[in-house]
Amino acid sequence: MLKQRIITALFMLPVALAGFFWLQGGWFALFIAAVITVGAWEWAQLAGLAAQRQRIGYAALVLLALGVLYLLPALAVPVLWLALLWWLLAVLLLYGYPSSARFWQARGLRLLIGLLVLLPAWQGLMLLKAWPLGNLLILAVMLLVWTADIGAYFVGRRYGQRKLAPAVSPGKSREGVYGGLAACLLLTVLASVYFDWTVRQLLLALPAVALLVLVSVVGDLTESMFKRQAGLKDSSALLPGHGGVLDRIDSLTAAVPLFAVLLWLYGWSAT
Repeated sequence: MLKQRIITALFMLPVALAGFFWLQGGWFALFIAAVITVGAWEWAQLAGLAAQRQRIGYAALVLLALGVLYLLPALAVPVLWLALLWWLLAVLLLYGYPSSARFWQARGLRLLIGLLVLLPAWQGLMLLKAWPLGNLLILAVMLLVWTADIGAYFVGRRYGQRKLAPAVSPGKSREGVYGGLAACLLLTVLASVYFDWTVRQLLLALPAVALLVLVSVVGDLTESMFKRQAGLKDSSALLPGHGGVLDRIDSLTAAVPLFAVLLWLYGWSAT
């Protein structure tokens, strides 16, 4: 398993780096759309579509929706706000699981939720890429999510006692979340020194980063909730040793839209 994970990672890393940071304009949009479309194919199974043609059909629908968003950039802001409303609702659903499953058990509703998870992630990345320092912004949100995951893993293994959401993901602990949060706050302080931020900028950034980390955890847990309800361990087996695409981007689907909105609200998107 470890060998598989390493080989897959060695293949994925250069492809991901080239796609995120080298591609521009329409090519970048297509690259991210390809990732999101594969994620949609996986989500269709979580939503209860077993037939391959149905899953492909849902993925095609998501790709068509991405094309509409690309042609109508004015939809970007409402799409991101809808995403934030969904992730707030997801917190309540996670807190009430498994009883809350009755509210989203219908197949059509689960397919709709997939749109709220996937489309804003694409839209958020498109906005980040278009802003000044776009590549740096994309790298920043990825580093925060990765740092949160790594911090949570090591602190959780060493000190984890209290389960975060045992009905959804028994392996995650509250101590792990605190560890990931502390690691990201430390990273933010170091970034403020490196980029010579003002005290005001740092004081604005710290709560924003804390919120971003917590939302990334919600994204991770939400996919776990849907997988558990569907009786699946991974979203697919496309990435040997890593599961599926959704298993790699679940935290980012929640973090990216919030990151874009926070930058816009803080007025940092144009700096």
